[in-house]
This record gives sequence, C-alpha cells and structure tokens, in this order.
Amino acid sequence: MRVGRFSGNTHSSIVMGLLLNLLSLSGCSALPGNAPTEHGVLKVAAEKKNPLDFLVLPITSEVTQVLATEHPPLISSLYADSAYSVSNDRIGVGDILDITVFELGSGLFSGAVPETSANVSVSPGGGTASVTHQALPPTEVEADGTITIPYVGRMHVAGVTPQRLAEQIRVAFTGKSQNAQVMVRIGSDIANTVIVSGSVHHPGRVLLSTAQERLSDVVAIAGGANYPPEDTFVQLVRGDKSGGTDLGTLETYTKEDIQARPGDRIHVVYQPRSYTVFGAASKNAMQVDFNSPTVNLAEAIARVGGPNDSLADPNAVFLFRFEDPVAAKALHLRTPETFQGIPVIYKLDMMNPTSYFFAQKIPIKSKDVILIANAQTNRFYKFNQLIGTLISPAITAAWIAK
Repeated sequence: MRVGRFSGNTHSSIVMGLLLNLLSLSGCSALPGNAPTEHGVLKVAAEKKNPLDFLVLPITSEVTQVLATEHPPLISSLYADSAYSVSNDRIGVGDILDITVFELGSGLFSGAVPETSANVSVSPGGGTASVTHQALPPTEVEADGTITIPYVGRMHVAGVTPQRLAEQIRVAFTGKSQNAQVMVRIGSDIANTVIVSGSVHHPGRVLLSTAQERLSDVVAIAGGANYPPEDTFVQLVRGDKSGGTDLGTLETYTKEDIQARPGDRIHVVYQPRSYTVFGAASKNAMQVDFNSPTVNLAEAIARVGGPNDSLADPNAVFLFRFEDPVAAKALHLRTPETFQGIPVIYKLDMMNPTSYFFAQKIPIKSKDVILIANAQTNRFYKFNQLIGTLISPAITAAWIAK
C-alpha cells in the first residue's frame, strides 16, 4: 500500500487557504479595538441605543464662547439673597451674657457689695453722689430665647443686639432705680459662630465678628486648608440648602465668596481634580491630575502626547461631560438632567487649524473624559498585521521544505 505525500508547497497552500477562509468568515469586525471610531460614536448618539439621550455638539465659535465663560454652579447661585448683609452681633440661644448695672445714689443694687463706687458731680452747684455699678451673675440665654433679670423678670432677648437689650433693661428699671445705666456684653458667643470641619488645620467653632467675614476668611481663621486651593472643595450647609465650590474660586471671584452667616456649617474636603483620556492617544489610557489651577482642552490633549499618528482619527476628538444646567440652557440642550448633570459630547476636529484656537479657550472640568477616536483604517491595519503574522510561518515552512 502506497501512502501519498504532500509536497511542502502543497502543504503550505492548504494551510494558507484555511487561514484565509477563517479570516474571511470573521472579518475585520472581530478584531479587538481600544476605542470606537467617529462613526461608532455618532451612530450610538443617533440610535435608540442611547438611553441618556445625549447629543454630540461640534465645537464651534458659539459653543466655545459658552464653555469659555462657563463657571460651575457656585455657592452664590444657590442664595438669591447672598448680597444681603447679616449682622453678627445678635444675641442667640446658648449665649452667656455679662450684664452690668450702673446706679446713681441709692438704688436697687445699693445693698449689694459693689464692685466699684465713686463720687461724681451731678449738678452745677458741685453736689456729689455715689455711683456704683454691679455685675449681675453670668446669664445664659435659654432655649426659648429668654433670660431672667432681677426686679424685671423674664425678657425675650434672642435676635436683638446687646445695645438694644441694654436699652430695654434700662427702660424696665425706670421708677425702680435712680437713673440706671446698663451695659450688656456677650461673654460666651455661641449664636454668632460657624462650624468648620474637614481638611483645615484647626477645625472647630469660629466666631464671626462685625467685620462680616466671608467664607474664605472663615477657612483662613480655621488655620487654612491642608491642600492647594484648587484641590480643596468648600461645601456650605445653610439651613436646608447646600452648595459648594473649590477654595481657589472663592479666593478669585469675590462675588462667589459670600458672607458667612451665624449657624453656617462649612465642610472643607480634599478633592484633587483629574480628567481621563481613552482611545488612540500617543500614551496609554490614563487618569491625569490637573496639577495647576486651570487646564484647557488643548493642554489636556497635549499632556497625553496627542493623537497617535498610526491609530487615531484626528478629525474626531470627543469631550464627554456632565454639563451644568446654566451652560446646558445656553447651548439649548433638552437632554434630561441626571443627578450628575446633563450628559453631552463635544466633538473637536484637530485637522481644522481653527479648532486649536477653540481648544485653548475651553476649560477642562474635573472628571471630564476625553476620547481620541480610532481611525476607520485602524482595524484594516490590524487585519493586515494578523494575516502577516499567520502566513509568515507557513511561508517559512515552505521555504525550508524546498
């Protein structure tokens, strides 16, 4: 029985034929890719596979103008009355009051041992009388906002100034004391304070003064933030509302650095800013820290080496962002809002020289995602590489068999 043998050329031809048949069945679509193409992004945005209903906006002069002047929703936007000045010298619940009563001659407190007494002239004729002053025991403002004054009774004092309370007590002493004069001082001030917590050097209670301290002032009084201002998030809780922004913004924009009010709670959080780049960049996908007060879109792309010459489609650089309602309204976006904001994708054409000017004006926000799309020819390029990788051993074997 004769056993047939294939020649080396015949064997190589069969192997090559099988490989080509397999590759033709799978096609280029079966090859792996690290990012979608421009067509892939636009197709999803236009189809029903888009559950967020986001839009893709080309970066034009109009879009750039909106984004360049955009600021995140800041603390001042949450309070329509932020410009209203609040006095920080009001008496409140929990305060300890020091009350001193000055009396002329025989008075209500003349039987008590005075702290100080003096003879003063009380008439042009040179007559003198003894003037004494008596410090009442430290008095705490109770939960209902009242205190008890000897010979007067209970008085509601919460919300009034020490000067106003002194006048009210003086009037109450009329007819009971001879020309009484009263001084009131807040000895232990609880009501006119704010609580500062988090990443500051001296967290705790900060007393507000009549100088009308602003939020950045309060952080400074608490010893300052532990981290750079741009990476420090300041959250303000006022009543049932809250808002926040980074400390660098408070220090830069006076309008946003609103006046602190008694009862505010200020939480300082270390929140380093970063953005993420995916796709056909010259460097691998990475998270990039800001490490500077601001970063624009051109700088963000340059930090990852820009588009890869052999893999990327420079016509399609996408900026993924959850936009804030103010900018979304200016851009006429009707996309439903999520708890993070309004999802939108901005498309930059880096083959257009004008786009480089636009990119320098668009600030990057923390948590932005930049996608450098794969070129349409990228899979075909990989397909050819795969064919070469598979066929080369067969060609080598055929050459050795000769």
